[in-house]
Amino acid sequence: MLIKTFGSAVQGVNAYTVTVEVSVSAGAKYFLVGLPDNAIKEGEQRIESALAQYGYKLKRQKTIINMAPADIRKEGAAYDLTIAMGMLAAGGQMVADKLSHYMIMGELSLDGSLRPIKGVLPIAIQARKEGFRGIILPASNAREAAIVNNLDVIGVENIKEAIDFLNDELEIQPVKIDTRDVFQNTANQYAADFSDVQGQENIKRALEIAAAGGHNVIMIGPPGAGKTMLAKRLPSILPPLSMHEALETTKIHSVAGKLGEISSLLATRPYRAPHHTISDVALVGGGGIPQPGEISLAHNGVLFLDELPEFKRTALEVMRQPLEERRVTISRAKTTLDFPANFMLIASMNPCPCGFYNHPEKECVCAPGLVQRYLNKVSGPLLDRIDLHVEVTPVTFDEMTATRKAEDSGTIRERVVRARDLQRDRFNEFDDIHSNAMMPSQMVKEICQISDAGRTLLKTAMERLGLSARAYDRILKVSRTIADLADSNEIKIEHLAEAIQYRSLDRDGWAG
Repeated sequence: MLIKTFGSAVQGVNAYTVTVEVSVSAGAKYFLVGLPDNAIKEGEQRIESALAQYGYKLKRQKTIINMAPADIRKEGAAYDLTIAMGMLAAGGQMVADKLSHYMIMGELSLDGSLRPIKGVLPIAIQARKEGFRGIILPASNAREAAIVNNLDVIGVENIKEAIDFLNDELEIQPVKIDTRDVFQNTANQYAADFSDVQGQENIKRALEIAAAGGHNVIMIGPPGAGKTMLAKRLPSILPPLSMHEALETTKIHSVAGKLGEISSLLATRPYRAPHHTISDVALVGGGGIPQPGEISLAHNGVLFLDELPEFKRTALEVMRQPLEERRVTISRAKTTLDFPANFMLIASMNPCPCGFYNHPEKECVCAPGLVQRYLNKVSGPLLDRIDLHVEVTPVTFDEMTATRKAEDSGTIRERVVRARDLQRDRFNEFDDIHSNAMMPSQMVKEICQISDAGRTLLKTAMERLGLSARAYDRILKVSRTIADLADSNEIKIEHLAEAIQYRSLDRDGWAG
């Protein structure tokens, strides 16, 4: 007897259907073919033990299980339930009528309960695309899959519930989630708010400009000046996620297994802050089974790199291409995968190893040449992709104890959204450009026109401050964003002047 059940495999952030064919005939051997890995092969023991808990016994017959397409390697224990249902139906121990209507996935424990699996959202999307009526999966993954509409999501706690449901002996109501309601109720609910920050008005202004234009930022300042605190609040002033962005972000976190049992749709922008000991693969993605890295988990959100010079040089250099292309490509012998990586990079660093170079009160104790060597740990090409360089100074006691309430994130966000709306209209004809930071050099010349007086100011600034040539385009992009925040059609002198001051690391006093 030949029975077919259906599962799914995730490649990158997309899924494809895996057909599990079970053939039972006279004999006593068990064959599992179709390039399964060890976790799938070991599933026979898990399946046998799980079924025994509920009085089912696999018949000792010749059983051939083929996982098609047979030329693509299948990985992970999520096929346990798919294979178990096929074996029971092929052995005549359950009704096979409903098997073709459902995609079935789940990892079995020895007691028959089901463990959560990764990548449920892309699997559910593929199930709907392939025309399945529904998907049977662990109950802990049900809310995640229920984001996909027009699909019956059947969450089961154990293998007995799955068998009884398919035998029409148990009625299980599909899990339903009002995605719009979840999205609206949880959007913009951030734990940290800019109203908590006393002082640091110039840094808040710089981060507002960064959020308005999608610019990358590096903050330079002594320990305890508030760099991390400010970076943590940046997502709260970014424009709200659109439904498309929310689904795309949730899909990446689903593949990485980062969604909890109660989570369904991510409605707030992600904030990722990896430690400086992170490996290249963990940062950009990859591995034996390619998984999204931190830069992909920060997609549509913020990636914060604290103590930037302490990161391995190789880890920082592999970020250069994703920063330009907004995606990362993982190449393997048989396949090439793309993970989205459209994030805002916020970096922070001390100005020197002791942390007090250029400090207004404390004296730097670093040896001659040490400051320059420390700054040189961050390569020019990486700095080239960072638009705003901001010096952070410690907050005074008077500012810290001030009773005046600081501006909250919601108010700042309104200004940011207005500026982004202007940019959306400006770049309406371009599919891959959504903000000022994404403009290529040729477009900068067309859009960021400046007056003769502005040109003179920029020339003088570059000569007197020792700004490098790479700062030219960056200053024009940032000045365009400042003009957008001021609701100005043209870039004025004051917009240029403000943009010029955000190039600290290009000045002779820093870069030597």
